Amino acid sequence: MGHARDTSFEGTDDVLVREVLGEYGELTRRYVEAYLQQGEPGSYLYELMADYPRRTGKMLRPSLCIAMARATGGRAEDAMACAASIELMHNAMLIHDDIEDDSDERRGTPTLHALHGVPLAINAGDAMGLLSLRPLKENFHRLGFATALRIFEETERMAWETAEGQALELGWQRDNRVDIRDEDYLSMVLQKTCWLATIHPLRVGCLVGARGSLPLDPLIRVGFFFGAAFQIQDDLLNLTAGPAYGKEINGDLREGKRTLMLIHAFRQASERDSGRLARLMGKPRSARTDKDIAWICGLLERSGAMDHARSVAHALGGAALYEFDQYCADLPASRDLRFIRGLLTWVMQRVH
Repeated sequence: MGHARDTSFEGTDDVLVREVLGEYGELTRRYVEAYLQQGEPGSYLYELMADYPRRTGKMLRPSLCIAMARATGGRAEDAMACAASIELMHNAMLIHDDIEDDSDERRGTPTLHALHGVPLAINAGDAMGLLSLRPLKENFHRLGFATALRIFEETERMAWETAEGQALELGWQRDNRVDIRDEDYLSMVLQKTCWLATIHPLRVGCLVGARGSLPLDPLIRVGFFFGAAFQIQDDLLNLTAGPAYGKEINGDLREGKRTLMLIHAFRQASERDSGRLARLMGKPRSARTDKDIAWICGLLERSGAMDHARSVAHALGGAALYEFDQYCADLPASRDLRFIRGLLTWVMQRVH
């Protein structure tokens, strides 16, 4: 699945992006570690809860929150409770996502339910979701009642949006839907991916930094364009990434996910190929063979699905940059603004 490299998004400060992700990621890891309990039942609960947070991740979500707080006038220490909450919630959802998708790998290591069984993993995910709320209580002392309450409300909204988006994706898989449109996919991604990955960190960071003096609604557009481009990039990597990817290659096809590429293939394929694709995607995961997956990959390539997805991601990335520049036009230049803007273009480079 070779393709020509698009250079129009090149020139981002990769060094700065990686430097800040490392710096803010380490701050968040230390903060999260303080909330990871020890004691009994250790081998049945607390050791499981600590597993995913201690695996190496990109730390994009908490870093985005801290950077936005600083860029809008706050201090890193004022954003740490929110950053820790976001990271804990993210890991709780990963545990449940892996069970729902029957995934084998997470960050290059067997998934929690593969290691300990589904019941214990579900319980650990539930406990982690509860734990993610605990750091937010600190905000009442540090940020004041009004701002802390707004952040709780933002967290509740993010959780509901994510649950609704996840329900859509799982429902499409269960019902073997073949009539999904690009716009349906993007609406699902807005809820399932964007609210937790980008919209919530940006809005909460802005609340921490500006304390309500800046509008939050424009950040939904910034976060949607950014998060959707990120999700399409992740879907593409699932098909094309090398062994360092950290998740199961072609896992989305094995799980029956309706990615932008699969939707395009259904739309462009002949009636015969579309029918065969529907039958293959309707099989249980365990019955979808390597030969089936190879045929689907070939159809995606023949239908132009990969190029279509890259084109959509490219357009979304450009829209994210435009909306971000408009929103930040009156903010003072800073390392954190450069980081966030660099993160947008860094994600786009990974698409190509």
